[in-house]
Amino acid sequence: MATILIVDDDDALRGILFEVLSENYTCHTASTAEEAWQYLEVETYDAIVTDIAMPGLDGVGLLKRTQLLDLKTPVIIISGKGGTLADQLLALGAFAYLGKPFDLNDLEQVIERAIEQV
Repeated sequence: MATILIVDDDDALRGILFEVLSENYTCHTASTAEEAWQYLEVETYDAIVTDIAMPGLDGVGLLKRTQLLDLKTPVIIISGKGGTLADQLLALGAFAYLGKPFDLNDLEQVIERAIEQV
């Protein structure tokens, strides 16, 4: 079973994502990018789903750190910020960008595609 790391400072959203995604994947959660980074130092994940706006290290910083370690883990960014941000994140190497609010089925499809590429 594929393993997903869910990173979001919003407890409610993180809980919903865990509940839904745990039906098909082994899921770990982190409330900050720093906490996620600690997991990434010892665990391997098939995909990372992360919010962009978090206190401290943000989702972009987490994306860049995964690249510095040469981790091949696809990073899926979820955010309430729109505009040209999605294009910028994809150019930085994010696997996908989903704007909040997003459809959970859309997220699951993106995760499936991300896992297939690994």
